[in-house]
Amino acid sequence: MDSVHSPEHDRVDELQALRQENARLKRINAALIERVESGRSYQSEAYASFKHSVVLAEQVRERTDALSDAMHELKTSNALLTQASHQAQVAHQHLVDAIDSISDGFVLFDAERKIVLFNRHFESFWQQSTLQISKQMSMQTLNRVIADSGMIAEKLRTSTEQVVYRLSNGRWLQVTERPTLDGGLVVVHTDITDLKLRETRRRERELAQKTRLLQQTVDNLSQGVALVSARGVLELCNYRFLQLANIAGGYRSGMPFAEVMRESLLPGLGQPDTQLRGMTREHHLDDGHVLEVRLHVLADGSSVHTLSDITERYRHAEALRESEHWIRMITDHVPAMIAYVRHDFTYSFVNKVYEQWYNWPHNSALGCSLREAHRDEHFRRLQPYISRALQGETLTFEVAETSVGGKNCHMQRSYVPNRLADGSVDGIFVMVKDITERHRNAEALHQAYQHLEERVRERTRELTELNAQLVGEVEERRLAEARLREAKHQADEANLSKTKFLAAVSHDLLQPLNAARLFTSALVEHKNCGADAQSMLKNVSNSLDDVENLLGTLVDISKLDAGVITADIGVFAVEDLLSNLAVEYREMARSAGLQLDFVSSSVLVKSDIHLLARVLRNFLSNAIRYTGQGGRILLGCRRTASALWIEIWDTGAGIPEDKLDEIFLEFKRGDSQRQDRGLGLGLAIVDKITRILQHRLRVQSRPGHGSVFAIEVPLGHRHELGMRAEAEYQGHVLERLQGARIWVLDNDAAICQAMQNLLEGWGCEVVTALSEAHLAEQTAGLSLPVDVLIVDYHLDDVVDGVGAIARINAQLAGPVPALMITANYSNELKQEMRQLGHTLMHKPVKPMRLKTTLNHLLG
Repeated sequence: MDSVHSPEHDRVDELQALRQENARLKRINAALIERVESGRSYQSEAYASFKHSVVLAEQVRERTDALSDAMHELKTSNALLTQASHQAQVAHQHLVDAIDSISDGFVLFDAERKIVLFNRHFESFWQQSTLQISKQMSMQTLNRVIADSGMIAEKLRTSTEQVVYRLSNGRWLQVTERPTLDGGLVVVHTDITDLKLRETRRRERELAQKTRLLQQTVDNLSQGVALVSARGVLELCNYRFLQLANIAGGYRSGMPFAEVMRESLLPGLGQPDTQLRGMTREHHLDDGHVLEVRLHVLADGSSVHTLSDITERYRHAEALRESEHWIRMITDHVPAMIAYVRHDFTYSFVNKVYEQWYNWPHNSALGCSLREAHRDEHFRRLQPYISRALQGETLTFEVAETSVGGKNCHMQRSYVPNRLADGSVDGIFVMVKDITERHRNAEALHQAYQHLEERVRERTRELTELNAQLVGEVEERRLAEARLREAKHQADEANLSKTKFLAAVSHDLLQPLNAARLFTSALVEHKNCGADAQSMLKNVSNSLDDVENLLGTLVDISKLDAGVITADIGVFAVEDLLSNLAVEYREMARSAGLQLDFVSSSVLVKSDIHLLARVLRNFLSNAIRYTGQGGRILLGCRRTASALWIEIWDTGAGIPEDKLDEIFLEFKRGDSQRQDRGLGLGLAIVDKITRILQHRLRVQSRPGHGSVFAIEVPLGHRHELGMRAEAEYQGHVLERLQGARIWVLDNDAAICQAMQNLLEGWGCEVVTALSEAHLAEQTAGLSLPVDVLIVDYHLDDVVDGVGAIARINAQLAGPVPALMITANYSNELKQEMRQLGHTLMHKPVKPMRLKTTLNHLLG
């Protein structure tokens, strides 16, 4: 740089000074020599002067040598200086090139703040102005020209060394000043427009993201929120606000708030007269909803409107007010004084009777302390009890008080603490009763008691005499009761013996009847009988039906009374039972000139399939019996949430309403004019069975139109469905009997003969036997083919049919389906048959049921 002094100049100045010093010494030496030669001084002085001159000459010589050395060094320094100057010029040019290569504007000021050096980028910053940048221009002049150019729109100082300018052309300039070591100043101009743009875009993205988050947050609020600017323009609104205000979909930001609210449920919300700071009000809609409207005015004049659906809270408040009204009305009419005292000894509730007793104005005691409300004496007397109650103790005590009218009374006070969830006591419930009358009665009783002892002694003597008489009477009654108990015991034993007898002989009674039934059925189906014989056989069959029904009914009643029959509950498909009943009774209905319709159901039920079948058979038999020719009978189901009603409808004569309760009694019949020979025990048996099953019955009837009998059966679940052997109720009747090979094993020859005649009439090949040995003899050692085994349960020699079936199947090539016929109704036998997979049928055997069961087994 031009302002820096080089080492060459310093050496020139030093040489000039040495020359001047040498000239001065020469002049001194000449003066001294001239003085010596003039001889105007003494010899000593001359010698001294000569000596001095010699010394000076030596000094001159030394100085001359030093000067010569200095000149040599000066030449060497000049050469080095020239080389250093060249290197400095090269370095200076490199520095200038380096400064020009940077992207920022660079300018260097000296200590006097004049421009020493600047690069082309600094000059290009001011191309739009008339400013001409040159060296030696002062910093003050440069700043003034820049300010006058109008290029600077805004100045922002960020620190003492850094200033940011916003230029009029939209660009941004950052000026950084740094001092140098020699007092100069380095100024760097940096174009930060791109940085500002990136920062602006980043801030805009952050603002947009924050705006989206704010909108999502507002949209998820349970309250409706709307932000309105100071100019009345809707800036922000969430969906809940539109929903509560019922604003149509034409809303958009920037619309006037009053215009948006004009078609809403709250048109007055957008009016200027509602802009009140902190406004809160309720708005009742026509549909019964209640909205809470709040307005918050912000500092900049904008406002926030919030809508809250307070329908539930309003209803709860209304219910609470209604409850408080009823509590107040009830407590005001209770003939007792009721109050609530808080833990700070202040009243928070008193009823009307309490206020009337102390002659207080209405609600004047609320918030008032007991010390202020009562006399000091009264308060001191009650304070210990109240303190104990506030500690959690329940108290009831009596105290004498004087009313406002001066009446002396006895009052019973009860204090019950009100415990909070944390166990602390918030206050006490107070109930005060006037027991003056009761106290007086107690006094009167006490007085009466004083005179009672004498009267007791008198009455004791009278009672002693009377007691002697009563002892005799009691002894006589005791003896009479003993005789009555003995008689009742004998009657019970007789009734039990009768019941057990009927239950025990049922097998022997039903055996000949079963044989007669099979013989008759076989003869009825015989084709060679004439018309008269067929008529007589039909009459015999009807008579046997009557005898069978009468005998079976008596046996059933006896077994039910003896407790022999118990329920064997299981889950089964109701269609299995109902479809077979429909098949069985459709033929009976057709022979009686009736039409029987059946509506199937696929649900599972939970009951005893045998006992339920007995009930439904009784209903179907009664429907056929009491419905005239041409009538109709319907068997169907009606399902509820947890049960199934099985219903039998008929178009018979009907039952009078006053007789509906009697038809389930023993020996009661619905129509006494009919000529059938029933005993009226069928529905009594139904009633007993349904009690065992714990099923409900329902009967409806209209005389002249018909009746409906229904039984409710619980629904079952599929996971409860187990193995069942009640195959007699499954499948449909199929004609598979032609050529079927059937073996019959029964110890009654009549039963065997009747069964053979009946089965052969159906086209079966039958082998009958009275014992297992007889069967083996008839079948060549059980080697003949067989399709079904029919075995009686009670055989001779204490042999039962279960063991017989097992032994026969053991000798055959494979197990054969077995039908067990018995009069035993025990649950144990049913369960055993179910486990073994055999089919069970009870005597007397009905041919149609036998035919249906055999068809199923053969299938």
